[in-house]
Amino acid sequence: MLLLVMLVLGSYATINGAASASSATEKTAMWMTVGEQRFAITLTDSAAAQALAGLLPLALEMSDLNRNEKYATLPQPLPAKASRPGTIRNGDLMLYGKDTLVVFYKDFDSTYAYTRLGHINDASGLAQALGPESVKVTFTHDR
Repeated sequence: MLLLVMLVLGSYATINGAASASSATEKTAMWMTVGEQRFAITLTDSAAAQALAGLLPLALEMSDLNRNEKYATLPQPLPAKASRPGTIRNGDLMLYGKDTLVVFYKDFDSTYAYTRLGHINDASGLAQALGPESVKVTFTHDR
């Protein structure tokens, strides 16, 4: 009987360990630093997001467009799977085309197609941190 209990408990621990590893994978995160401010980003579970994570650390000079987004060309293209989100949210991290990284800092409706990469967990203060001009933004792993 004791052996059966140990086998069952051992299986339970193995199953729980696998579940924990799976949950951690789904919550892959990275950091975005602008000046002195640091923003946590939760990445989507996609090939494009994984490819972006593989480029880190990454420092980009991001230009402003339409007073609602910052964008920069990546050093290499990512696997794109674009769709039209309709509404863009403050804190969305998207890929335009295959090699343009975009950080949105205002909500608005859009007819453009993007590949969703992730979202800034707490985007309050993002617009102020990014400012109206070009800005250096650094992306790093969650460490």
